[in-house]
Amino acid sequence: MNTFYKSFSFTWALSLFGTAVGAGVLFLPINAGMGGFWPLIIMTILVGPMTYFAHRGLARFVLSSKNPGQDITYVVQEHFGKTGGRLITLLYFLAIYPILLIYGVGITNTVLSFMQHQLHIAVPKMGEGGYYTCRAVAALILIGVMVAIMLTSEKLILRVTNWLVYPLIVILFGLSLYLIPHWNTAVLRETPSVGTLVTTLWLTIPVLVFSFNHSPAISSCAVSHAHQFPDAETADREISKTLRQTAVMLVGFVMLFVFSCVLSLTPQDLAQAKAENIPILSYLANHFDNPVISYFGPFIAFLAISSSFFGHYFGAREGFEGLINQFRDKPIAPKTFRKFTAVFFMITLWIVAILNPSVLGLIESLSGPVIAMILFLMPMYAIHHVPALQRFRGTPGNIFVVVMGSIAISAVIYKLF
Repeated sequence: MNTFYKSFSFTWALSLFGTAVGAGVLFLPINAGMGGFWPLIIMTILVGPMTYFAHRGLARFVLSSKNPGQDITYVVQEHFGKTGGRLITLLYFLAIYPILLIYGVGITNTVLSFMQHQLHIAVPKMGEGGYYTCRAVAALILIGVMVAIMLTSEKLILRVTNWLVYPLIVILFGLSLYLIPHWNTAVLRETPSVGTLVTTLWLTIPVLVFSFNHSPAISSCAVSHAHQFPDAETADREISKTLRQTAVMLVGFVMLFVFSCVLSLTPQDLAQAKAENIPILSYLANHFDNPVISYFGPFIAFLAISSSFFGHYFGAREGFEGLINQFRDKPIAPKTFRKFTAVFFMITLWIVAILNPSVLGLIESLSGPVIAMILFLMPMYAIHHVPALQRFRGTPGNIFVVVMGSIAISAVIYKLF
């Protein structure tokens, strides 16, 4: 029986790990490494506890229902009422929808960069004639194909994207090792001032939240644990074990990839990658005169962004549908809403991809802070206001989660001023 529980826990840990590892990881090395080596060390120390305590808080919130086995939407309404449910639904949509915008921009830039540097096709730069036309055509084709795919068999898409996660993990791990011979000491010689160090950490924390986030799968994970372990204390202990395993695997894998990318480049290279608004794999492909990296890097970036896009499309559509239907007396028919959503997403993603806003800017000022509201602050608020969660009050982990969540949200203030 003990062996079965270990298998159950580890299976869920792998599933959560696969949920977190996506296209967000491809942008993390850029922000994380720009300030030099020492901010990167501090981030590595912080991100494990951030990931574990925040997701444990959300899992405990889901498990706190009077009716064990209910998902997060039911639990939110149970504890906060219909108004609270609407607010959380809005935040849920605002957390996922910008990720689609990010992927629309990211995949357009990845393909255009590949055309320019690997295929040697002339691509107009910003300020040159035909710049917006070129982006409009590329984005229309790429985003149009991805949205069209979403209107076909959803079950097949989910199976393919779930299957793709683990080969991507193996490939990214292999690439991390492959880059080791290219490591240099340039980043070690970069000693940031106190002000630069603080600013780097401040702006990177939302990116860490975004890159290590696996909250979309926490609800189903908590429900599964509630069914498997009917005793509340046992369910809490077992899901905490699962989340610890997930956090350890994520820190080991993601930070190895981040360190390997950062040590292969200089802070100036990373700043250039941010300016070009491309994933780190595309920049590595353009930077190194190596056929393997040059062609394999953009392909993996394209694959990672595409698979992540499909997974987040479902979540964004569910949030959008729930948001619209909450303000209607009669819900819109699912088939009709599916077509309406496809048109809305297609138009908005296409426009944003043409405008080409900073991907890291969107993560720092929108997606990361909103995820922090749901993942870091909402469960902590519930712990201090919901009687069913009172036994979890007053722990140092809760204080740490509130502080880190507040820092992630406050990055919006920095971007505004």
